[in-house]
Amino acid sequence: MPADRAASLTGNLLLDALRESDRALIVPHLERVSCDKGAIVFEAGTEVAHITFPCDQTVVALIIGTRDGRCAETASIGREGAVGGIVSAGRVPASTEAIVQIGGPMLRLKADRLQDAKRRSPEVRNLFARYGDCLLAQVLQAAACNALHPIEQRCLRWLLTLQDRIGGDTLPITHELLASMLGVQRTYLTRILRTLQDQGLIRVGRGRITVLDRRAMSASACECHARVQRHFKTVLGAVYSADGFDRIEPPSLAEGDREPALALHGSPRR
Repeated sequence: MPADRAASLTGNLLLDALRESDRALIVPHLERVSCDKGAIVFEAGTEVAHITFPCDQTVVALIIGTRDGRCAETASIGREGAVGGIVSAGRVPASTEAIVQIGGPMLRLKADRLQDAKRRSPEVRNLFARYGDCLLAQVLQAAACNALHPIEQRCLRWLLTLQDRIGGDTLPITHELLASMLGVQRTYLTRILRTLQDQGLIRVGRGRITVLDRRAMSASACECHARVQRHFKTVLGAVYSADGFDRIEPPSLAEGDREPALALHGSPRR
């Protein structure tokens, strides 16, 4: 990779997938922040004024809470994506709570800045629309998985998904947090993890779970993780290595996809 290209990368694969000229519409307006585990990015019902891009190994979870105090994860977002008003015009009420699951660096962008970049570039608009479709696919597949598959397979799907996002074998996750994300009692989850460890799939440590055999985990998991991976590959151009997300290479726009951008700028149609 050329030195100037490497220097321009942000650590967020969605932003780094953009061409230099398109990224230039966004990067000058980014604010770099660092958030600890447990920090709230936005709360349900509040106006979302910023788009947040996790970088490197930072992971944000979208959480649904119930009146009795329980909660469950609906999606996890790492360096492959963003949270906030991705598809909408921005500044709409959040339907979920976004909590930092694994702390680290993030980039923030005002929602109206992203909308301006979308108006100016059909490539930006196309990439974020494709990502929005993939995020919805992840949420819908998780809903089906939670309804139809046993906890052992759901747990494996969750661990594989987290590994995709941090790109390493050691997952800094506690039993308590994992149980909360899966919506089960901690004691029950501990038994599940012990079984997976006895099978040689993982090693459980204090505050961390280490993936020992990803291929065997994938074979033992339900089909949900693989389906979401395929959708990300097909729609977003996601490229996976042995450790998860490697990069995003979005498909080129068809010639006909460029015409609406001309209309947005007021150019005459011929």
